[in-house]
Amino acid sequence: MSKGKLAKFADMASYPHVFEYPFSVLEDVPFELRGHWHEQFFKNDHPIVLELGCGRGEYAVGLARRYPDRNFIGVDIKGARMWSGATESLKEGLTNVAFLRTNIEIIDRFFAPGEVQEIWLTFSDPQMKKATKRLTSTYFLNRYRRFLVDGGVIHLKTDSNFLFTYTRYVAEENQLPVEECTEDLYGGEASSLDLSIRTYYEQQWLSRGLTIKYLRFRLSAQGLLVEPDVEIEMDSYRSYNREKRSSLTTSK
Repeated sequence: MSKGKLAKFADMASYPHVFEYPFSVLEDVPFELRGHWHEQFFKNDHPIVLELGCGRGEYAVGLARRYPDRNFIGVDIKGARMWSGATESLKEGLTNVAFLRTNIEIIDRFFAPGEVQEIWLTFSDPQMKKATKRLTSTYFLNRYRRFLVDGGVIHLKTDSNFLFTYTRYVAEENQLPVEECTEDLYGGEASSLDLSIRTYYEQQWLSRGLTIKYLRFRLSAQGLLVEPDVEIEMDSYRSYNREKRSSLTTSK
C-alpha cells in the first residue's frame, strides 16, 4: 500500500537532504545554507544545478546519477510529490542531490550571488493568464540573476507550445543567447543524454501524441529585461493538473 501525504511528510522531515521552508517559515528566519551549500552540505566545490518545479524529482535524481561531479537541488512546493525523488536518492546513497521545499517566488533567498551554474525548468505550468507567474518571465529571470553566474544556462523542457513560444520571444526581445531550440525533441536524436530523461508526466503527454519542446539559453547579469509585447496562441488541450486552455492571450 502506498503512503499517504502525512506519512510522506513525516519521512521527509527526517531526511538529511530535504529542507522545507515555505513562505510562513522563512519570512523572519534566514536560511543558513545560503552562500554555504558547497562547504556545509555538499562538502565539495562542484557546480550547483537547480531543477525548479521538480515534481517527483526525476530530473534532479537522474542527472545526479549521471554526473557525480555536479551537485543538484530539486525545488518545489509539492512535498508529497517530492517524496518520491527524495526517498529514491536516499536509498541509492546519492550524496550530490538535495531537495528544497519552498515557493519558487522566493528562490533568491536560498542562494548567494554566483552560487548556481545552471537551472532546469522541466514541464513547468505555462501560466497563460499571468506572465509574472511563468518561470521564464522577466519577473523570475531577474530573481535568477541574483544567484546564477553571469551567463548561466537555463534549460526549458516543455509540452506547452505556449510556454515554449513565449520563452523564445523573451530570449529574442532581450538578446539572450540561445544555444539550442527544437519544437520536437524526440523527432530526431536528442543532442545529449540529459534530454533523454523522461519524467512520469512527460510519458503521459507523449502517450497522448504531444511533442516535447526544448530551449537552452544563457542569462547575462547585465541589462534591463523587457517583457515581449506579443500575442501567443493558447494551448488547446487539458494538461494534467492544469486549467482548460483556450483562445489567445497577450504576454504583457
